[in-house]
Amino acid sequence: MTINLYIDKKKYKIKKKNNNLLQICLSLGFNIPYFCWHPAMGSVGSCRQCAIKKYKNYEDKNGQIVMACMTSLTDNTFITINDKESKNFRKFIIELLMTNHPHDCPICEEGGNCHLQDMTVITKHKSRRYNFKKRTYYNQYLGPFISHEMNRCITCYRCVRYYKEYAQGNDFGVFGISNNIYFGRTKEGMLKNEFSGNLIEICPTGVFTDKINSNNYARKWDTQFSPSICQQCSVGCNISIGERYGKLIKVDNRYNNEINNYFLCDKGRFGHGYVNNDKRPKYIFIKKKNKLTKIEKSKALNIIKNMMIKYNKIMGIGSTRASVESNFALKTLVGKKNFSTGMTEKEEKTNKLILKILCNSNINIPSLKNIEKYDVICIFGEDITQTSPCIALAVRQAIKNTMNNLSKKINVEEWHNIARSNIKQNKTNDLFITCINKTKLDDISKWSYYGSTEDQTRLIFAIANKLNKNSPPVINLDIKLIKQSSYIANKLIYAKKPLIISGNQLRSIKMIQAVSNLIKALKIINSNTGAILLPSDVNSMGVSLIGGIPLNKILKKIKNNNKIILIILENDLYYRLSKKNINNIFKKKNNIILIDHQFTKFTKHAKIILPATTFAESTGTVINYEGRNQRFFKLFEPKFYDSNNIMKESWKWIKKLKNISNKKNNLKTDDIINECYKKTIQLKHIKNAAPSSLFKIHGQKLARAPQRYSGRTALQTNLNIHEKSQPKDKDTMFNFSMEGYYKLNIKNLQIPFIWSPGWNSNQALYKIIKKPLKNKKKPKNYLYFLKTKNINWFNKIPERDTKIKNKLKIYPYYKIWGSEELTKYFTKINKYINKTYIIFNIYDANKLKLNNGDLVELNYHDIYSNLIVKLSTYIKKGYIGLPLGKAALPLSLNHKRININDLRKI
Repeated sequence: MTINLYIDKKKYKIKKKNNNLLQICLSLGFNIPYFCWHPAMGSVGSCRQCAIKKYKNYEDKNGQIVMACMTSLTDNTFITINDKESKNFRKFIIELLMTNHPHDCPICEEGGNCHLQDMTVITKHKSRRYNFKKRTYYNQYLGPFISHEMNRCITCYRCVRYYKEYAQGNDFGVFGISNNIYFGRTKEGMLKNEFSGNLIEICPTGVFTDKINSNNYARKWDTQFSPSICQQCSVGCNISIGERYGKLIKVDNRYNNEINNYFLCDKGRFGHGYVNNDKRPKYIFIKKKNKLTKIEKSKALNIIKNMMIKYNKIMGIGSTRASVESNFALKTLVGKKNFSTGMTEKEEKTNKLILKILCNSNINIPSLKNIEKYDVICIFGEDITQTSPCIALAVRQAIKNTMNNLSKKINVEEWHNIARSNIKQNKTNDLFITCINKTKLDDISKWSYYGSTEDQTRLIFAIANKLNKNSPPVINLDIKLIKQSSYIANKLIYAKKPLIISGNQLRSIKMIQAVSNLIKALKIINSNTGAILLPSDVNSMGVSLIGGIPLNKILKKIKNNNKIILIILENDLYYRLSKKNINNIFKKKNNIILIDHQFTKFTKHAKIILPATTFAESTGTVINYEGRNQRFFKLFEPKFYDSNNIMKESWKWIKKLKNISNKKNNLKTDDIINECYKKTIQLKHIKNAAPSSLFKIHGQKLARAPQRYSGRTALQTNLNIHEKSQPKDKDTMFNFSMEGYYKLNIKNLQIPFIWSPGWNSNQALYKIIKKPLKNKKKPKNYLYFLKTKNINWFNKIPERDTKIKNKLKIYPYYKIWGSEELTKYFTKINKYINKTYIIFNIYDANKLKLNNGDLVELNYHDIYSNLIVKLSTYIKKGYIGLPLGKAALPLSLNHKRININDLRKI
């Protein structure tokens, strides 16, 4: 349906959609100032800044001032934006908002990227008439990530609306009355919500700024940007990263309608410190007399060449944190039978089963945005707030979103935040959770069950049996659980869009099999059923598609064979396997080549270390949980700042090893992508993730820097006064400069930075967003499913887990910080993430005479770790929770049983 809209006597034909006049006018290119409105949170009309004049009809000459964000679009709407009365209204409003503002733009880190600056220019507010003493506030300590400068606040209420209503945090609020309003905490301390970093982008002023990168700060016009993909989990959120002087100084959300939309989790925004780690390997190192020594490239390659002549067999260990291209190159070099995925046997088996289910069950795999449309959600065995935070944020929106059908009946549009809140009257959709311990989503859960992995699996099988009798019945199930399984099954049956979420967190094949039965049973009843099965890391799905043998099997092959060269790609084996196991295998090995961008614990076993680039210095592809191929792009060329360093993308090192004699190795990213495309059918659509390096608009590559980019030729004048030309990027469609095409449309998702004439802040995004693309069919950059056969029913149900006297069973618990490989190399925040707890049931703790806060030493085989005691009423008797992946506690400890004597109170 098309509606006529008249703006300043000019006619516009608008397709009927749930947008207010502000959003429509912005998308048409008009400059209307605003503060409180946000597309994800709707309108409340509190700032009174978006005033326009609306007329009853064509004959009406007087009209009335209305707030654009609170006005619906109807047919034959007549408005004016630039009449004198509206402009004066907006100008006076911003003057009132600015009465207490300190006008400290030169020292404010938001300067040049500030929505308030843009709006004052648009409204032409340039003189200050307020002559009284300004209100001043005490600034709070909000943790290591966010700086607080309350004096800059204009009371738009965006921060508290986001934090309390959208992210549902409970440790931040608004205090005071009238002209004395304060946004902060009741007392100082680190913000507890995992999405607190979004306050930096939500705030239109400089109240909240990025504390992490203050030491490497640069203005937006002095920053070079590149589109990228967050590397911290399997969701693959889109990010925009910024660089100055060869350091990653900024990570912003990059809008993608299907994935992360407007927000990032804190790990995605702040967890990139390992890129700037000063102790990274930037040169080739060789081990001599158990010490690492720098060596020239030609000499190192000659040594490797001699090793290859001496040893006629090469094996490779891949990595779930390395790109598709790097893993593919390594597998091509060593051969299918000699390539390991770098995952333990349990991890690989569960990932393969996940892949099989997603490929062959013809199930809907929702994106983050689509999660919000489901009305009954079950989460099995996963604490997704810690492992995949943005999925947890989407689940929160889904549980709140009871308005989909109701709003259509009573004609309340999506942007009308207050009306929608009043109508739904705290009604929520249904969420059911099973986990070993309490999760951060329990506050919105209708029912949460805490049990062992086996007990949870039995419950899932029971629910599946209630839905379809082809799934086997569960014998000797507790009466309460029988009732609850029936209750959950009924909720799923009558749901319009049910969603099942599980994954690889517990490394339990039986649990994934039970979930498979449940998905199959539910799919027969309801074709709208969705499923999310989360793999472990950013590229677990990509490595599983490439295929290989588990880590345990390849280590068995090399254990007693010293005539094999082993290449290890971006993988710290100590993270996955025990110290004793690794030391036994590699103690006498002197033929290991390690390709990595960090000095890991495993470095001591390497003969030669080849320095790799991080995601910020590389171009590559990762595949997320839904099978979406996603390209990240090189932000800067490391050699530009340090001509001596020889860091390369991992796949380029591997290609060099394949043909060491070839001095000219000018392979481009396009070449390796084409090779993946041609040789591996599972990677058939990898090319569709982004245009090739030949892509141009009007004959120009795309600019990585804003038009105002200054001082480019003076970056290294302290070293050499002669101008150094910018490097040429042969791998991507971007230029390392401001020269190039920059007027980008949101349809082209590879946008380095957000900018629009007169809009320097990231709020310019709302000027270029048109109608989001809606594809009924999945685009070609999704997984290429080889087969579409049905998955058989799984019939083996585990027995109940029984407690063994004087034994405690280990389960993994995860934290947003430090539970994966890379954040531990972020030294700036280590003191905030290094606290490691051992979680006891209160009964077991009393038996061992332990209290909250006690220090315990764990001595299990070769593993020694000091841990802080934390008591829980939820964890089952006979279980203890350990932060596997941290504090020298490898993932292989999962579900192992330890003796009580292995624990000693310190």
